[in-house]
Amino acid sequence: MKNWRIILTKPAVKHPYLGKGMLFLLLLCTVHLTGQEAFHNYGNIQVHDAAQVGFHLDLTNDGTFDQNMGLVGFYSDMNPLRISGAFTPIFFDTEIAVENGLYLETAIGVNNNSNLIVGNIITSRRATDVFSNFMDFSFYTGESSVSKIDGYAAITNKETFVFPVGDQDRLRPLTIDSEAINATVKCAYFPEDPNSPKSIDGVFNTDRRASQYIAVSDKEFWRLEGDVPSRVTLTWDEYSNMRAWAQYLSDIKVMGWSKSENQWVNLGNTGVEGGLTNGAITSDTFVPNEYEIITLGGNDDDLQTYDTIELDNYYMTPNGDGQNDALVIENLDLSANNSIQIFDRYGVMVYSQDNYQNDFDGRSNREQVIKRNSGLASGIYFYIITMHDLAQKHQGYLYLSN
Repeated sequence: MKNWRIILTKPAVKHPYLGKGMLFLLLLCTVHLTGQEAFHNYGNIQVHDAAQVGFHLDLTNDGTFDQNMGLVGFYSDMNPLRISGAFTPIFFDTEIAVENGLYLETAIGVNNNSNLIVGNIITSRRATDVFSNFMDFSFYTGESSVSKIDGYAAITNKETFVFPVGDQDRLRPLTIDSEAINATVKCAYFPEDPNSPKSIDGVFNTDRRASQYIAVSDKEFWRLEGDVPSRVTLTWDEYSNMRAWAQYLSDIKVMGWSKSENQWVNLGNTGVEGGLTNGAITSDTFVPNEYEIITLGGNDDDLQTYDTIELDNYYMTPNGDGQNDALVIENLDLSANNSIQIFDRYGVMVYSQDNYQNDFDGRSNREQVIKRNSGLASGIYFYIITMHDLAQKHQGYLYLSN
């Protein structure tokens, strides 16, 4: 092994993923090159302005590599690459084209753009201190089933973000929308049964539920660490088998394993889109650090055997004249334990309420649709009310005329 003090100002090699005229530029630094297998920094590397640095071998960073501009790329169409070392490298722009994966043994940071071309960024799901960190105003492009973060992603000083996480072959993003700027949030996806997870310690029994009327997926979960009240949007695909948990989109809910209650609780459904094969659901507001893991769920299997009763269609004129001002469901007094969802003709949920008391007056309570408590437009709407005490589901249409 020899010490090298080098400056490379011409392209060392050609690579199919590199832009035209790309230069490899390393400012004065002290490194070790070991049989061309690793680039080991013990000194001070800085990439300036429009400079572009390409790594075709492993990077071990035991020095300073965090005051960068320009582009740092990782490229390999055969062997996986690794980033390790005692200190976190922080890049301005970076791009990843490592077909067999870029493995992180230390955290990395990005200040501007991360271009995910091909190959996953892979971290251990047991090492929560190793992650790919999107800092401040940074962003990413190119996420897909073959280019994402297989393990932990993180954000610094952000209020909203879509984590491009997944497993080896599937992109399963999680979106966070917080009430304030987060100092740090970490997220990872686990394609594992929470009853017997392989990658984290603990058992999260899907039979331990705060309500008998909910069920919890045993197919997958996410871990989300953050201390600011937030809403999250989870995604599902065919692997999720949502038809086992829901007959209707409105049945789907976000579930969280409460650290204080040591059981699964319902984190709500404030917005849903897609179908039962592929889609996304947004939760109510909660504090991520109060929950060990979160996942998808819905109505318990028992609800699938509920009788479905078609009711007469309703006509509403919520003008305050005392006639047809509210949606009054027949025999509601026989089932105080109930829930209602109302959808517009496009399938968008415009109203939902547990323990409904015949008080829908044509105003939405869903912030994603229109401003909360605003009157809905005239038209045809579809409603579903589940009456748990009677083991019945009632559904029908209503016409709203303002």
